[in-house]
Amino acid sequence: MTNTPRRDRPAPFTTMPARAALLTLLTTGVATVAAAETAPAKQFTADGVPVKVEQLATGLENPWSVEALPDDGGYLVTERPGRLRLVKNGTLSEPIAGLPKISAGGQGGLLDLALDPKFSTNRTLYFTASIAGDGGRGTAVFSAVLAQDEKNLSAVKQLFAMNRFTGAGQHFGSRIAATDNGKLFFGIGDRGDGKRAQDRQDHAGAVLRINTDGSVPNDNPYATAKDALPELWSKGHRNPQGITIDTQTGTLYTVEHGARGGDEINIPAAGKNYGWPVITYGINYNGARIGEGTAKTGLEQPVHYWDPSLAPGAIAVYRGTMFPEWNGDFLVAALKFKLLSRLDRDADGKVTSEKPMIEDQYGRVRDVVVAADGAVLVVTDESNGALLRLSRGI
Repeated sequence: MTNTPRRDRPAPFTTMPARAALLTLLTTGVATVAAAETAPAKQFTADGVPVKVEQLATGLENPWSVEALPDDGGYLVTERPGRLRLVKNGTLSEPIAGLPKISAGGQGGLLDLALDPKFSTNRTLYFTASIAGDGGRGTAVFSAVLAQDEKNLSAVKQLFAMNRFTGAGQHFGSRIAATDNGKLFFGIGDRGDGKRAQDRQDHAGAVLRINTDGSVPNDNPYATAKDALPELWSKGHRNPQGITIDTQTGTLYTVEHGARGGDEINIPAAGKNYGWPVITYGINYNGARIGEGTAKTGLEQPVHYWDPSLAPGAIAVYRGTMFPEWNGDFLVAALKFKLLSRLDRDADGKVTSEKPMIEDQYGRVRDVVVAADGAVLVVTDESNGALLRLSRGI
């Protein structure tokens, strides 16, 4: 495998930062079952910045996504087996009723959640899930309205389902980014079959874009093409499990799993191809080379990549007043190394260094979002998972 970095960006991290270089971090609380019991808040220092970590809830079964409701309304959390819960005022709700039938198993189940930008007035949310159908299972996108009492969903509508279901249990994706102009971006993995990521008649291995009513935007790159599916935005993605829009610049970012090495941050652009499995900075799990190398004309390069892999679960761009020192930095949830990674960026947006937080303290970090007050929310993908809030310490 060739692992020569591009000249216009720094070399990849060939090892995770040494644990000895980390300051004393956090200790886990006692496991609870389906309760919002919390351990005392802990504090640590990250590059001179005091950070406090609170466990807002534990006892969540493989939580996959978190969204903060407006006006201190609590936090919605998805659990991969197929439950949606509310964490509010120290209480973990019973499952919210009204979800459609979800096919959980392998890496599939109830996945990402996103609030409509006008949620405060329309109570609309969007979520992704794996569902069963002809040929096996696939990724679907839904909309729904959350009741004022937050106990059930109504007006549940399937907006999209990928066009080819299979029996594979991996690489469903999937995260959602909702825009202010009524569009949804979401990712779907290659479903364990790399060649699907290069097939423009296949929704797998892609970032897709639809309107919030499920229709296809007329300015999609393949909206009128005869040789490609109209929902496609970009192709050549292995398994994009993180997607976000920078609230300051409007830039769309994804973070996606490589094989052994080759986890990537990309900026998906209309009609572009991001290479998988033709080019990659990773190798196969058996050590064999994948594809044709790390670069090829007509295929896009990542903004950043990791070797070895850290198994990214989600990505956010920090914009907030609570941690002004982090402004513009990437926050990446890491499953393999059980940490939250902060990637410093310079004025040109290039990654200059990587700083781990909460390493090995709470388990596999699955999601990361920045709340309206600037706090950072994460969930841990464990059978006894937790919802954590990182805020400024003293």
